[in-house]
Amino acid sequence: MKGDGWRHPDSGVEKMESIDYYINLAKMAENSKLDFLFRADYLYVSPQMLGDSSNFGSPDPALFFAAIARETERIGLVTTISTTFNPPYVVARQLQSLHWLSNGRAGWNIVTSIEGADNFSDSPMPSPEERYAKAMEFTDVVSKLWESFPNEAIVIDRQSGMFSDKDKVTAINHSGEFFSVKGPLTLPAHKSGTPPLFQAGASDIGRNFASSVADAIFAAMPDIESGVELRNDLRRRAAEQGRDPDAIKVLPGLYFFLADTREEALELHKAAHANLSLERRHASLKSVMGLDLSGYPLDKRVTDDILPDSSQAVRSRTHAELLRRYIIKNQPTVKEILDRPEVVGSAHWVSVGTVEDVLNDIIERFDAEAMDGFIALPGGSEQSMELFFEKLVPELVERGLFRSEYTGSTFREHLGI
Repeated sequence: MKGDGWRHPDSGVEKMESIDYYINLAKMAENSKLDFLFRADYLYVSPQMLGDSSNFGSPDPALFFAAIARETERIGLVTTISTTFNPPYVVARQLQSLHWLSNGRAGWNIVTSIEGADNFSDSPMPSPEERYAKAMEFTDVVSKLWESFPNEAIVIDRQSGMFSDKDKVTAINHSGEFFSVKGPLTLPAHKSGTPPLFQAGASDIGRNFASSVADAIFAAMPDIESGVELRNDLRRRAAEQGRDPDAIKVLPGLYFFLADTREEALELHKAAHANLSLERRHASLKSVMGLDLSGYPLDKRVTDDILPDSSQAVRSRTHAELLRRYIIKNQPTVKEILDRPEVVGSAHWVSVGTVEDVLNDIIERFDAEAMDGFIALPGGSEQSMELFFEKLVPELVERGLFRSEYTGSTFREHLGI
């Protein structure tokens, strides 16, 4: 829960300590026929998130979804696992296990992590180039391991006494720059196929990686222009790598605040960030793109000549580039920059208003071909989330923009792959 939204009387934050709360959410999402549930993961505790921010904790998402898998039947379950701090054999086995437990509904959000190195060794975070090179090899190893024990190897022929065809189970004998893995995997592939792959890199190197391996892209797209540019660029890169551009689904995060009136929705949004102090905003801006505006008056306009070198190390290249483009294009005031989503906690597309307002916002982006779908990120209150399920999703169905019933039972079927 972002910002100060947890402080709202209707936030439901107390329920976050129980898995039952998340199971109920999962059932609501499945009842609305959503494609999947997504869980981010954090391998470190940010000092900025302690104290006045909602920070219940980050349970292992694979274990989290294993519990939800037994309480749901069709909705996809996308877990997040880092390629920087894990061995590929363990990850391949973990994901394949979740795929079996959920009967073909697991998905993998591939992340390279931007922080957390000191929880695993004394070494600093590798450079983005090294992290993505490792991620590419890591993903290749995991894919090979999934293929090493095909579902067809399970024969179960009682008459002949053959349970499995050992000739179809093969070692991968991988030896690369980062990993040496013999294989094969300890359990067979699921009959539905491999878990779909997700990625969220939006820097140049991240886009190359995402367009080469991902079935879907999580994206921070604060405006339509950035969405159109990213989607077109990813499709172009996919084609250059011999992939069908239509094979990649671009899914921006939609951080929404819904209420019965626009005024109520705006109050929810305002309350979610009201207690973020000026000092915290300046610190966040410096972390995001290395820009220190603490010595400037709030009404001073910021021009591109004071922007730091884009090659310098920053916490997130994606957020830094989004903010850089905004400043160059608009020459905003210091206050306008400090109010930006990338600074106050989210670089996602933010939509605030009634069901009709947010619906029109969604339709506008879809018609502009800025997205193939979206990740719903409810903000503000439980009522906001209930309005999404009870009124917004049915409106999308009524407009022919979303399904009224599942047509398959596996995650790959939901995504059409």
